[in-house]
Amino acid sequence: MRTILLKLMTVSLNLLMVIRMVAQGPDFIDNSPGYDIAVYYFPDYHTDDMRNELRYGKGWSEWELVKNARPRFEGHKQPKIPLWGFTNESDPEIMEMKINTASEYGVDVFIYDWYYYNDGPFLNKGLENGFMKVPNNNKVKFALMWANHDWIDIFPRNPDAGKAPLIYPGTVSPETFGKMTDYIISKYFSQPTYWKIDGCPYFSIYELSGFIESMGGKENARAALEKFRNKTKKAGFKDLHLNAIIWRIQILPEEKELKNPSELLDYLGFNSTSSYVWIHHVPLEKFPETEYNDVCNKYFKFCDEFSKTIKQPYYPNVTMGWDATPRCHPDFNYRNAGYPCMAIIKNNTPENFRLALQLAKSWVDSSVKNTRVITINSWNEWTEGSFLEPEREYGYLYLNAIKTVFKGN
Repeated sequence: MRTILLKLMTVSLNLLMVIRMVAQGPDFIDNSPGYDIAVYYFPDYHTDDMRNELRYGKGWSEWELVKNARPRFEGHKQPKIPLWGFTNESDPEIMEMKINTASEYGVDVFIYDWYYYNDGPFLNKGLENGFMKVPNNNKVKFALMWANHDWIDIFPRNPDAGKAPLIYPGTVSPETFGKMTDYIISKYFSQPTYWKIDGCPYFSIYELSGFIESMGGKENARAALEKFRNKTKKAGFKDLHLNAIIWRIQILPEEKELKNPSELLDYLGFNSTSSYVWIHHVPLEKFPETEYNDVCNKYFKFCDEFSKTIKQPYYPNVTMGWDATPRCHPDFNYRNAGYPCMAIIKNNTPENFRLALQLAKSWVDSSVKNTRVITINSWNEWTEGSFLEPEREYGYLYLNAIKTVFKGN
């Protein structure tokens, strides 16, 4: 009898895996069995000739800030040196290498920080000319997080010079949102490698308060999202999976905290919530360095508390580190002056990162009933000190921590 039951359980588990693979698409490769490991990808490491070059000069990307970073206090480890060099993410050969590495170490999804303003897209070539053009992109899914925050000049920023200038307002018109969602459905959702949860394309909104303001109030915001959902269904998809990024602490200037999240998430029809980075929930109270494990423990306390206040699943985040000083002007007399001239997180070693991943895995196992998603900040936030791409000091050890926790080797 025991043998029969074990065989039935095995058959059931295998059937569930098949169903999950079908829902993800015909080319799905399960890099971390039982979990979706979704890593945020910040695409400002290629030449943007429409905006960045006009403002900062020929060939500029955020690699320039990485190259020019320097220590700000005793023991501060800057600059960071990428093992792969200062690569161009819009080059298909470079992106093919990144995808192979991500897949090997257990990453299932790149969630692209995706920008679209009233005058059109921004920083889209890394995705469209890089990721979408390579033959191996079935190894890692991709999805969009609409980064609808104000784009301000922090490249680099000197707080002594006053308020950082606003370059591109994050607020878009309802007409732009309609045009944008048409583009998303036709350009991205149509790709076989676009990430789906239960057959529904995943789309995340970074600043929900800003979106509501853009649409002219929560009633109009609800109507706009419902229209987006209906267009997605009309295009042949089961539905749209809407995800909201949650935070409690303003980091970037002009960011807006989401008020009454539980009520709004229900009203607007969101399917899940998640976070971008730990410091949206945990203040860095010790300057110039705050302990990684202290931030980690406080963040998971937030997870416990917040998840009880909402109906939607909350997908926890693991942050690799935090050091935004490359965006702090080299002439600034370093002190605690707000983003990016602020405290860093110390002792974010590969081992402590591995322990945080294990905590996230255990939390998801006990708190999320269906699809088990964990987000990571991030693949390449080099100028915020949170990256998985190999660097001179630790090499591939952060990636290996993911592989150890989720692939068991």
